[in-house]
Amino acid sequence: MEQKTKINAEDGKQELVITREFDLPLELLFKAFVEPEILEQWMGTKVLKLDSKKHGSYQFETTDPKGNKHGFNGVIHELVPNKKIIRTFEMENAPFGAQLEFLEFEKLTNETCKLTMQVVYKSIEIRNQILQLPFAQGINMAHNRIQEIANNLK
Repeated sequence: MEQKTKINAEDGKQELVITREFDLPLELLFKAFVEPEILEQWMGTKVLKLDSKKHGSYQFETTDPKGNKHGFNGVIHELVPNKKIIRTFEMENAPFGAQLEFLEFEKLTNETCKLTMQVVYKSIEIRNQILQLPFAQGINMAHNRIQEIANNLK
């Protein structure tokens, strides 16, 4: 099955550009990133904190099949409703360190939109390590869940 989320990883760069078109109104896609109840559903995580505003922060926690808890956190540097989110993202107790994410939301039609994510890592090596993980599968699955869950909210 073709993956709808596209990942562009140019050689020699420490970033990824991730794009996905959704069959959703722009406002609904944006809500999936800023409303805890929706975010918990598609990410499969518990939202401990989500302060969706400029200079806000967030903290998530997920439990793996063995019962181990894993934390994720970051700071929201800028948030413009239905347009963009600039934030950091860090997995606690992981060797990758923080990454910087630029999320841009674009209206295509009244019922479709596009998400473009530029993710910047500390080094090319870290970016390449991330790509060795089942990263592409995971982000496609997450975006598929956004589409499915948000469809039910229409």
